[in-house]
Amino acid sequence: MDMTDILIVEDNKDLANLLCDFLRAENYTVSIAESGEKALALYEKYGARLLILDIMLPGIDGFAVCKKIREQSNTPILIVSAKTEKEDKLNGLLLGGDDYIEKPYDIDIMLAKIKGIFSRRYALDELVEGNLRINKANRIIYKDDVPLELTAKEFDLMLLLAENKGRVLNKDYIFQHIWGSDSDSEPQTLTVHINWLRQKIENEPKKPKRILTVWGTGYKFI
Repeated sequence: MDMTDILIVEDNKDLANLLCDFLRAENYTVSIAESGEKALALYEKYGARLLILDIMLPGIDGFAVCKKIREQSNTPILIVSAKTEKEDKLNGLLLGGDDYIEKPYDIDIMLAKIKGIFSRRYALDELVEGNLRINKANRIIYKDDVPLELTAKEFDLMLLLAENKGRVLNKDYIFQHIWGSDSDSEPQTLTVHINWLRQKIENEPKKPKRILTVWGTGYKFI
């Protein structure tokens, strides 16, 4: 399963399904979590390019979810809440929320906010991370402005890691995302490609500082 565009975290099923229908009509892929615990589980397994996060949830609340996500990723978070107090808005933004919208919200304003977040974060053809510049349109990665010679899979792997900077990606998730469930490749090929990438982007490949191994889990780009 590819990464979801939008993860809706909302315990009101009718509202969540209504928003989901609107977003799918706009060609976004959407998942729904009705609790903070399920949201974190779905995010850990599949990732997301945007979280639409309600604050008042059963179990752990939206503030705790926001804080947890921010500890591992810079994925955009749009906070949604019936709470209108200034302190709640400030708390959500200070915990790492990218924007805040009050309930009940106008669906057109919600869509405008979502499109604005995607435009600012993902519409650019280039992603810059330190001395690395990833040109998505031309599928070229530059190190210190020098183009690297990469295979198609190396490029896809580097882009996946960079777009999830700071987040630990499970080995199975990476393999499924890059090679797919129908691939004849062996899982060990991921380790080989990671080593190849390190040879090309790390200053000291045997002491990597950008692509880190998280033992027993997977890899993380920092």
